[in-house]
Amino acid sequence: MDFDLLLQNARLPGTAKDAPAVDIGVVGGRIAAIAPALPGAAKDSADAGGRLVCAGFVETHIHLDKSCILDRCRCETRRFPHEAMQMVSEVKHSFSVEDVTQRASGTLEKCISHGTMRMRTHAEVDPKVGLRGFQGVKALVDSYAWAMDIEICVMPQEGMLNNPGTEELMIEALKTGARVIGAAPNFDSDRHGQIRRVFEIAREFDVDIDMHLDSGHVPDDLDTRLVCELTEQYGWGGRVAVGHVTKLAHLTLPAFDDIARRMADSGVALTVLPATDLYLMARAFDHAVPRGVVDATRLVAQGVTCSLASNNILNPFTPFGDGQLLRQANMFANVVQQGADREVAAAWGMVTDGAARLIRNRDYGVAVGNPADLVVLDAPDEIAALRQLSPTLMGFKRGRRTFTRQPVELHKPH
Repeated sequence: MDFDLLLQNARLPGTAKDAPAVDIGVVGGRIAAIAPALPGAAKDSADAGGRLVCAGFVETHIHLDKSCILDRCRCETRRFPHEAMQMVSEVKHSFSVEDVTQRASGTLEKCISHGTMRMRTHAEVDPKVGLRGFQGVKALVDSYAWAMDIEICVMPQEGMLNNPGTEELMIEALKTGARVIGAAPNFDSDRHGQIRRVFEIAREFDVDIDMHLDSGHVPDDLDTRLVCELTEQYGWGGRVAVGHVTKLAHLTLPAFDDIARRMADSGVALTVLPATDLYLMARAFDHAVPRGVVDATRLVAQGVTCSLASNNILNPFTPFGDGQLLRQANMFANVVQQGADREVAAAWGMVTDGAARLIRNRDYGVAVGNPADLVVLDAPDEIAALRQLSPTLMGFKRGRRTFTRQPVELHKPH
C-alpha cells in the first residue's frame, strides 16, 4: 500500500513495554494501517524514534475570548474576596471582534504547539460585550481547521435571567454557529431558574450543555443534583457537562460517592479546572487554604466521564498558563495526591479518551479508520510523559504536519 504519510517507530499508549514499535500509515487524512515495519511507499515520512505517539490532546473547557488580558486589567487590590469577575467585566467594553481574534489566535497557537487538536471554547455574551467575543472566536474556527477542531459554547457569565438582553444574544449565537449552550447560575438571582431555562433552550436547538457549576468550599445546596434530575427528564444523558464543581472536593466520602453514582446514572460529565480552581478557591482563608480541586479519579472509577482543562489563560481568573494540557494533568495528579501508575493513567485519560467522550467525539484515538490526529512526545510511554511533562515534538492533523519541536541536545565537553 502507498501512504500519504508514514510515521515510523512509534510506541502507542497502553502497550506493553516489550511490545515492538509500530508504523502508522495514513491515507486521505485517516489511519489506514498500524503494524511493525509497514511495507509500501509514502509521499511523506517521519521517524518517532521509539517514542510515544498518541492521539491529539482534547481541550474541553477554555475561554479564548478573554485570554491574555492581564495588561488591561487593574491589579488586584485585596485578597478577600477575589475580584476576577469584576476586573474582567470592567474591560469588556474594550473587546472588539479583531481584538478577540488576535488574542485568541495567540492562545490557540500555544495550544497547538503542545499537541491539542480538539477544543471546546466558551464565549461570553451579554449587553456589555454583545456578540463580539463570540464572533472573534468564531473567526478562528475555519482559519485554524488545519490544526484544530473547535466548537463554541455560548454562555451568560454575568447572569441571564437578571441580565436583560443576554438570552436573546445567546439564542442569536446558537443560530449563527455556537454548538453548545453554557450556564453560570452562581451569578444569577435565580440559580435554578437559569439552569431550567438553559435545558429548555438546549432542547429547542438540539445542542449539548456545558455549565459552570457549584463553585465554593461549602458543599451545601448542590446544583449538580438538579442538573442530574433535568438531564434524565430531558433525555440528555451523555450531552451534559459541568465544570469546576469545587464543592464536591469538600464532601465526605459517602456523600461524594452518592453524587458520583447520581452523575454516572444520569450521564452528567465533569470537567476539573486545576489551575483556576487552585488560584480562586477559598479566598476567605488566610491559612490552611483548601485546595478545592475535585478528585476526578474517584469519579472515573464510578463511571463518570471526566476531563481536565485549562479554563482561563493569562487573565484575572488564571494569571498563568501556556495551553499545555499535560501540565494541567500533572498539576491535578499532584494536588489530589494520585501518583500510582494506574492513577497517572487515569489523569492521562482525562486529557485524551475521556475528554473526547465528554465532547462526544467518537472518532478519537490511534486506530485504523480514525482521523490521523497524531502527536509525538519525547517519552517512551504515557505514564513517563505525564510524570516528566515531556515535550511534544511533532504534530499531525489529519496526516498533515502542524508543528515541530526539536528534542533538547546537551553539549557535553569532550
